[in-house]
Amino acid sequence: MTDSPTIPQYTLGQMVLYMLRLGALGFGGPVALVGYMQRDLVEERKWIRPEDYKEGLALAQLAPGPLAAQLGIYMGYVHYRILGATLAGLAFVMPSFLMVVALGWAYVRFGGLSWMQAVFYGVGAAVIGIIAISAKKLTVKSVGKDKLLWAIYLLLAAVTVITESEIAWLFIGAGVLVWLLRAPPKWLSKTSVHAASLAQLPVATGWLGGLDVSVLSQIGIFFAKAGAFVFGSGLAIVPFLYGGVVTEHHWLTDKQFVDAVAVAMITPGPVVITVGFIGYLIAGTSGATVAALATFLPCYLFTIIPAPYFKKYGKLPGVIAFVDGITAAAIGAIAGSVIVIARRSIVDVPTAAVALVTVLLLWKFKKLQEPVIVVVAALVGLVLYPLLHT
Repeated sequence: MTDSPTIPQYTLGQMVLYMLRLGALGFGGPVALVGYMQRDLVEERKWIRPEDYKEGLALAQLAPGPLAAQLGIYMGYVHYRILGATLAGLAFVMPSFLMVVALGWAYVRFGGLSWMQAVFYGVGAAVIGIIAISAKKLTVKSVGKDKLLWAIYLLLAAVTVITESEIAWLFIGAGVLVWLLRAPPKWLSKTSVHAASLAQLPVATGWLGGLDVSVLSQIGIFFAKAGAFVFGSGLAIVPFLYGGVVTEHHWLTDKQFVDAVAVAMITPGPVVITVGFIGYLIAGTSGATVAALATFLPCYLFTIIPAPYFKKYGKLPGVIAFVDGITAAAIGAIAGSVIVIARRSIVDVPTAAVALVTVLLLWKFKKLQEPVIVVVAALVGLVLYPLLHT
């Protein structure tokens, strides 16, 4: 069991309230949200021990699904087990889910969100700056100066930028590669490693794609794939969603998908909650609910099922090596996805300036709160967008 020797210094209700607040006010994407949890729960409130946080982060990085949501679930699990994990996860996701459903209703009811284009004009650029700084911190901390991990990081960043999609077997392959190079199992001979072992790894495309099922079933199957086969974060899920929602199923147009990304960026909580907005556009409230449940259920199960065993087996050299490899791959994909999103957010000199100013402010003022930047960027967008696009 992942038992913590200390008595919790907080109640389950306090943890749930914290997750509600983080889900309602936490901007900046998964990397930033993970950083908030470390700052608030470990450093300031001291509810969670550093070693428990690190184990939760490692498990979240190891398993597929949205990084921040999984870590939030694990934070609830540390002292209050399955009940804590369930309530913490629901509290973290629910505020942003309700927001995107409301925005989805407004989008359908009023034929689009013209004001949102102005807001996203500023917020989208600022968020790129927020994510860039957070990604830099995570890269330095997790990749460091390790040449092998840097090679994996750069490869996955390049693949994500070029393909604008995630290739799940590359993540798993990166973990296997580092495992075999640094902590090979005793039973493995030099001649027993061959390409056939990687050929059986799951691929994030085409799974059950040919079934003739209802729209809600199709939504459930597709978004379950997103939750089960996309590693790292909501940032990396964006190109994966584009390939399925726009190219494969033709559920949304390009403009609708960009608007969905805009919704994810201007709302707090996990970026991956954009699945709720997309689901609403496809099939109303039912579509939003199915899409969200299908996306988050795998990450919930991938967290609570291995959690009791992760403390015992998580420090084995082979597991550590595998986590190192898959973490480098995930962070590389996040970095690549930042570029993918930036292509849609940095559209002219003013948006480039907003992103640059955001980076400089966060670099110089370490305690500057990201929501303040988001609000200011939204106001900038509301002022500049009508002037430049009339």
